[in-house]
Amino acid sequence: MPVNQVLSTYSDMAFATSVAIYILAMLLYFGEFAYGRTRAEVRERTAEPAMAGTGGTGSVDAPQQPVVGRIETPSKRPWPERLGGMAVSTTVLGALVHAASLLLRGLAVERVPWGNMYEFGSAICLAAVLAWLVVLLRQSRAVRRDATPAQLRGLGGFVLLPMVLLLFLSGTVLYAEAAPLQPALQSYWIWIHVSAAVVSSGVLLFAGVASLMFVLRVRHENNPLKLARLGGRLPASQVLDRLAYRATVVIMPVWTFAIIAGAIWAEAAWGRFWGWDPKETTALVAWIIYAAYLHARATSGWRGVRAAWINILGLVAMLFNLFFINIVITGLHSYAGL
Repeated sequence: MPVNQVLSTYSDMAFATSVAIYILAMLLYFGEFAYGRTRAEVRERTAEPAMAGTGGTGSVDAPQQPVVGRIETPSKRPWPERLGGMAVSTTVLGALVHAASLLLRGLAVERVPWGNMYEFGSAICLAAVLAWLVVLLRQSRAVRRDATPAQLRGLGGFVLLPMVLLLFLSGTVLYAEAAPLQPALQSYWIWIHVSAAVVSSGVLLFAGVASLMFVLRVRHENNPLKLARLGGRLPASQVLDRLAYRATVVIMPVWTFAIIAGAIWAEAAWGRFWGWDPKETTALVAWIIYAAYLHARATSGWRGVRAAWINILGLVAMLFNLFFINIVITGLHSYAGL
């Protein structure tokens, strides 16, 4: 079928624009993270007016002095929080432009926009960004005692950093011109199997970043003098651990379904459900690692840092499957388009 070059060009332009927008959002996130207040600083600042009312000595007999110039009006937020709000708005804009790039690529070739590594990597990043926005939306509706909204937003820089790197690789090294699907991929299963793999890979990527930040936060709590600037500004360890666990629990059935759907497609295409192809084997290994993480997370002796490292190992397996297996090793799943 002919390729609409105009739509393909617009798709590439939207892709490049979304990367630029994500970079701006990442810098805004890091700006709030670097200059925002920690929980301890917020508690100290809210305690200052009470101390000033007792003369700073705690004595009830001391004359009360009015606090002048220390009360901030609710309508005037500190500029680091403004950076955080701008970062979230910029992320939403980047996700919309990113989704438009995939939609235009699909319309240009009249097929699903994940038929090669460039499109697949782009779709995974979009799924991860959407997962992050969903977390922000849910957290904004719930009052958390162990994390301020600013601290949770500060995690966005670390979420977008691997997304920007993966998008950069997808748009340069892994880029493929718009073209029809290879004959082996011309099946309705590409809608089912690959879309499930895209969504699950994106959410698991977000969960792996949360586990990595959890390890850094726990190290700071155990040794405050180490990683003071970084660890002290991260959300509480309980919040990060909960984010990683819940994301993995929610998406694990989707990842399981993706593997099962791939096996059914393999039987229809190659006459067998499982052939120990490198892609199949690595996907199964990743599934076993994530199953071990969920089991460890439910076991009291393996909760915390030990379980987090298993989740990080699962992230490594996913990235290995995404890059090394698809690009370096030749197998039945060699559809990278390179």
